[in-house]
Amino acid sequence: MKKIIIYSALVAFLVSCSAPTDKKAELEKLKVQHDELATKIAQLETEINPGGVKAEQKAVTVKTTDAAECVFNHYIDVQGTVDGDQNIAVSPQMPGIVTAVYVKEGTQVKKGQVLAELDAQVLKQSLEEVNTQLALATSIFQKQSALWEKKIGSEIQYLQAKAGKESLELRASTMKEQLQLAKIVSPISGTVESVPLRVGQMASPGMPTSAIRVINMNVAKISADVAETYATRIKNGNDAMVSFPDLGKDIETKLNFTSRFIDPTNRTFKVECKISSKDVELRANMIAYIKIKDYTNEKAFCIPVNYVQSNQSGKFVYVAKQNGNEWNAEQRNIKTGMDYNGIIEILEGITSGEKIITSGFQGLNAGEKVVF
Repeated sequence: MKKIIIYSALVAFLVSCSAPTDKKAELEKLKVQHDELATKIAQLETEINPGGVKAEQKAVTVKTTDAAECVFNHYIDVQGTVDGDQNIAVSPQMPGIVTAVYVKEGTQVKKGQVLAELDAQVLKQSLEEVNTQLALATSIFQKQSALWEKKIGSEIQYLQAKAGKESLELRASTMKEQLQLAKIVSPISGTVESVPLRVGQMASPGMPTSAIRVINMNVAKISADVAETYATRIKNGNDAMVSFPDLGKDIETKLNFTSRFIDPTNRTFKVECKISSKDVELRANMIAYIKIKDYTNEKAFCIPVNYVQSNQSGKFVYVAKQNGNEWNAEQRNIKTGMDYNGIIEILEGITSGEKIITSGFQGLNAGEKVVF
């Protein structure tokens, strides 16, 4: 038994000593095989491609569009509100009690039409008194004038009669004008929009509760506030497109007013354009969107913004260039201008007729073969 144990231990010792030697030998054998395989691979590549020509690349499928000159327009989009070209709150010119209201909301009125009247009974009575005095003064003057023509009486009597008559005439005229102030008269033709006055109510000049609003919507104006940034690019006469989202209407017009005043609270200035309301029913304070054209380039290349890529050298697009019977991708550096609504103008780098790659350019490298 003792001999068996000693023998087993000796065998285990010999196996443990020989294991590393076998692994080293196996590693050396594999290295030799690797070198032999590498040599054979190089020989076969030389035999197959003796000129060293690279293997044919797989073509990338792309879509292209031919570059063509277009008219590029840039717009400034702002939100505005609709109002009548004539929108007036007509209030009385003197205080008094309302005695009559002749109109209601929706009434069509003409310029000069009386809308309401105030109590002027005292003035009427005073005018009647003055007219009575005037009638007497006129009669005295006529008689005194007749006597004066016959050289009867003194000149002072004639002049006193004349002055008395003229004074009463002037006083009567003034009172008639005061009576007119008791009437609320429309200064424009249009539609009555609000009538806050009621009979028996006290009305005063300049009070909102005493004003009848009259609007003429035959010509509507659209007003909007524009940021100060665009002050140098917006002028009277700029083309504009007015859109009414609630009506589904677009109307072409021009700016007829550009304010020279910058509001210090929000750094904006006011612009206005006018449109005829014949083709569309407009209401005051309706929302409208104005697209103001502030830039035009009649000879630009227009492409979607997402076709343009950027790197350290600047902006570029991929162009398909023909090389014999093949087409290859060329990275073309470009100079861009303004962009609007997803379209950008190309100022330099593209010529008419070139094929701009519009699809499949993601991950594309310059020089790669392309098909379309």
